[in-house]
Amino acid sequence: MQNNFWQNLDQLILDSEIIIDRTKGSAHPRFPEMIYPCDYGYLNGTTSNDGNEIDVWRGCHSSSNLTAIICTVDNLKKDCEIKLLIGCSEEETNTILSFHNNSEFMSGILIRRYD
Repeated sequence: MQNNFWQNLDQLILDSEIIIDRTKGSAHPRFPEMIYPCDYGYLNGTTSNDGNEIDVWRGCHSSSNLTAIICTVDNLKKDCEIKLLIGCSEEETNTILSFHNNSEFMSGILIRRYD
């Protein structure tokens, strides 16, 4: 059953265009002290529970392999979201997880993909 979850996410990524609208090193638009450690964007044409597209982190690997997901809770926005980590190295994965846990209002948990 778990494989279907990852396979369905793989298909979603294959069927969608990855749009990077916040490049590595850029500042968050509302919180300029938050600097994106990797490219950040979304899957065009998808929908997440917040009404926006599904969020993605794009790592240094050129592949479009989904390596993990991060589930976040944000008490300022009062929502929970999923972030897809695509082509991320182990170091990038840990850095992104720290990024989501660097606030008193937001936290995230990492679910690694093991195939």
